[in-house]
Amino acid sequence: QVQLVESGGGLVQPGGSLRLSCAASGNIFSIYDMGWYRQAPGKQRELVATITSAGTTNYAESVKGRFTISRDNAKNTVYLQLNNLRPEDTAVYYCHVDRILEVTKRIGYDYWGQGTQVTVSS
Repeated sequence: QVQLVESGGGLVQPGGSLRLSCAASGNIFSIYDMGWYRQAPGKQRELVATITSAGTTNYAESVKGRFTISRDNAKNTVYLQLNNLRPEDTAVYYCHVDRILEVTKRIGYDYWGQGTQVTVSS
């Protein structure tokens, strides 16, 4: 069974930085696209950034130039570096994986982490 475990959230002042991590564990052979989403109170969950297994990245317009997504395929881990944080970045951030090839050759779909809270406030 595959699990995603996030870490790195917290309280930070405007202009500050945080680094989120998400480690996938289980009978994993390889992971396809990985990404981060966020959900603010009273709002729908929205895409923040994605990264393919080859390293191609995609960002929401609101975070371009401030957030950086990266991954370590050897560790089955995806990271999100959040710089120049703003109060409107306050949300629960979720890690997502769209497909995983397990060692049994089974392909699993649509995995989510439990979420980590990011609060930007002075």
